[in-house]
Amino acid sequence: MIKQNEPELTPQQALAQTLENCQPDTLLVCGTLPVRLGRAWHKQHPDKHYTELLLSAPNNGLALAHTHDLALIEGALEQLTHEEGILMLGQLRNFGTHQIAVIMTNESGWRLNDFLGLGFQRQARLLGTPARTLYTYNIDSYNRRRDWNNPRYWANPEMWDEDRE
Repeated sequence: MIKQNEPELTPQQALAQTLENCQPDTLLVCGTLPVRLGRAWHKQHPDKHYTELLLSAPNNGLALAHTHDLALIEGALEQLTHEEGILMLGQLRNFGTHQIAVIMTNESGWRLNDFLGLGFQRQARLLGTPARTLYTYNIDSYNRRRDWNNPRYWANPEMWDEDRE
């Protein structure tokens, strides 16, 4: 997605780049900037599915009829309690949203560990005031394959009774 070095992108550039890289067939947005980008995207792709969550009550719209390829979130978590924010991100993730991009102000009270615990990565620090960070979730990289987690290393049923007397 985006390099994790010094701030080089504005929040709008970061979300636009994420949208361009993902090339979604379905898009969910919440927040002023994501709505603006999402509406412009939907004008260019009227045949694709587009969903807006209300910034004032984003969790009310989460009984989604289908999964989304990409969700862009900005400004919503700061307006929710921490528990409601975790619920929102967890439901988006658990409902099968393939990729999620969240822009958070650094003074929001959310910590890196809050996002890591939900399977997100800190993707980039962004230009502008207030200081903001882009966090991303991608189901393809969320749970990477591990060498030990395959049938070759699982219990071997043929050997269960061999050491018993």
